[in-house]
Amino acid sequence: MNKEGNLSIESENIFPVIKKWLYSDHDIFIRELVSNGCDAVTKMKRLTMMGDAEVPEGTKYEVHVITDADAKTIAFSDNGLGMDADEIDKYINQIAFSGAKDFLEKYKDKQSDDQIIGHFGLGFYSAFMVADHVTIDSLSWKKDAQPVHWESEGGQSYSMSDGTRTERGTTVTLYLNEDSYEFSNEYRVREVLDKYCSFMPVPIYLDVIKTEAQKKQEAEEAKKAAEEAAKKAAEAKEKGEEVPEEKPEEKKPEEKKPVNDVSPLWNKRPSECTDEEYKDFYRKVFNDYKEPLFWIHLNMDYPFNLKGILYFPKINMEYESAEGTIKLYNNQVYVADNIKEVIPEYLFVLKGVIDCPDLPLNVSRSALQNDGFAKKVSDYITKKVADKLTGMCKTERETYEKYWDDISPFVKYGCLKDDKFCEKVTPAVLFRDLDGKHRTLSEVLEEAEKEGHKNTVYYVTDEKEQGQYISMFRRQKMNAYLLPHKIDSPFISQMEQKNKDLHFKRIDADVSESLRDIVSDEEKKKLEETGKSLQEIFRKALNNDKLTVKAEKLKDASIAGMMTLTEENRRMQEMMKMYGMSDADLGGSEETLVLNIAHPLVQYVLNHRDSAENLPMYCEQIYDLASLAHGTLTPDRMQKFIRRSNNILLEMAGEPAMPEPEEPKADSSDAAKTEAEDKPADNGAEESSAAVQEETASNAESSSDTETVIDADGTETVVNAENSKSAKAADAAKE
Repeated sequence: MNKEGNLSIESENIFPVIKKWLYSDHDIFIRELVSNGCDAVTKMKRLTMMGDAEVPEGTKYEVHVITDADAKTIAFSDNGLGMDADEIDKYINQIAFSGAKDFLEKYKDKQSDDQIIGHFGLGFYSAFMVADHVTIDSLSWKKDAQPVHWESEGGQSYSMSDGTRTERGTTVTLYLNEDSYEFSNEYRVREVLDKYCSFMPVPIYLDVIKTEAQKKQEAEEAKKAAEEAAKKAAEAKEKGEEVPEEKPEEKKPEEKKPVNDVSPLWNKRPSECTDEEYKDFYRKVFNDYKEPLFWIHLNMDYPFNLKGILYFPKINMEYESAEGTIKLYNNQVYVADNIKEVIPEYLFVLKGVIDCPDLPLNVSRSALQNDGFAKKVSDYITKKVADKLTGMCKTERETYEKYWDDISPFVKYGCLKDDKFCEKVTPAVLFRDLDGKHRTLSEVLEEAEKEGHKNTVYYVTDEKEQGQYISMFRRQKMNAYLLPHKIDSPFISQMEQKNKDLHFKRIDADVSESLRDIVSDEEKKKLEETGKSLQEIFRKALNNDKLTVKAEKLKDASIAGMMTLTEENRRMQEMMKMYGMSDADLGGSEETLVLNIAHPLVQYVLNHRDSAENLPMYCEQIYDLASLAHGTLTPDRMQKFIRRSNNILLEMAGEPAMPEPEEPKADSSDAAKTEAEDKPADNGAEESSAAVQEETASNAESSSDTETVIDADGTETVVNAENSKSAKAADAAKE
């Protein structure tokens, strides 16, 4: 039988599209041709199961990939149902005529667990991406079928003739073009098989035809071994020793192992899998030898078929990328990683595999068609993840708390991205308090009500920076919760939007009622007046007319001053920083200096506002200490604070204070700069300054015989200045 003709193409000029643009990666032809072999085996098994075909008992179905580096070929061979001349004419010569689809239509009433991979009838033609010359040798399962040989040069025309194959099945041989010789290399092909075919349903073997160089090397090694044995025998004979007869060592052929796992773990029932199997599968698939935190086994048959395993990996957020890998399979054939139509973006931190035969893939099987079905799959996966989290929180609370710090950024990100996910998982969101204990939101609010700040949750973003405020809370037996991640700010904002009565406040946002001492209404009015006086004093001392000062009577008398910033302003600042804007763009930081009138230093400032020689120094020190406890100082203020603190220590040691360093004078000419550097230092200004300070101090001492004293409760009293000084000195001595 000889037959020649032209390929029948259903759409004009479709072949160049298939060859060049249908598949994004050229190595995908291996996946397509191996899939065809697996389909041929699956069809044969189905025919046998239905009794339409018979095979010898003990038949092992296999697909072989054969590389020949010398011949620059790669071949794909199976022992499936094979094809006769008519079938080759129908399924190969007519592009886009799917044999799999035709087979399924013919046997649609016959149920089977084995799935057919192909659907479009185009996979075979991916061969022409890497080869110009392709041959097929096939023998059909049908009785008295004749073997067929088919070949095509360039994919535009074909020839078909009688073949020589003696066993049922098909072999497709590709004569690689010059740009694709890499696919005749054993290691390159093994890499591609691992990528696409690791879990295909039929055993796949990689066979390597030895090159001439390899054969020559083996022959030389055998010859060398024989010569060595002969030499030893001759030496033994000369010595009169008996020469043992050496029998050639019989080498047992190594049992070849398939490159794939035909029964992946996701196809088993969860009850059949052990923890160690889950961990081994994770290490094998993702090459990650850190154990996963926990996993979810997906197994659904209705309304669509979906199986898979999702792992929650342990992520070091500081050094590692938070992006995971979720591999999508279709009938155990790899499709792609992280397909957003199926896997929500916020789940990309997970690692796992999902196999869904019902997915609407495009022709190249590398992406999804735009179909509402994918959204249903995505919703199901999201629901299963949320159910796992809430279930663990209820039934395995201790274990769940141990994992929470690792998974909390992912859960919160999911809540921000998906309202349905947020609604389901909110009961499983935990908050860690200052003592390291975890609580749900309902438990947090219950505790807040007991502490007297109903529906208000205090939190900490930095334990070191907000240490002073934490100490105040602890002394009053109040609790706060750690929210150290950047995602926490938008997350709590979302929670406030969903719960109108709920308010989150950072621990330094305001002075809580629980931290204030109890004062009467009359005392409150006096505090307001005192606050105005202190604001005037501090504005003048700090040369800052925009400074806001507030007077409070705190339970903790050890604190002189503290800075607060309202929650709204602080969140606005954080948002502006995200967009590269500064406090100046907001019109200032709007921080408030809260002064504790129960502290002796604040009382001293109030009582010596008109007479104290070092009043500005006291004010600056109180302000800077409060700022440091709240965060940090600007470089300029930090230098002044350090210099001032050193001078205070020198004064306590009875040593003179260090003078302020002179600012260098800016001069436009280099000559002027040089002249200034060469002149000796002028101490006249320093001496004049000292004289002025001495005269000012003298005037201050003699300017008034009386002064106003304000008590801790805000009461003003006029007393003799000398008596007041003596009393203060006595108090200082006692301290």
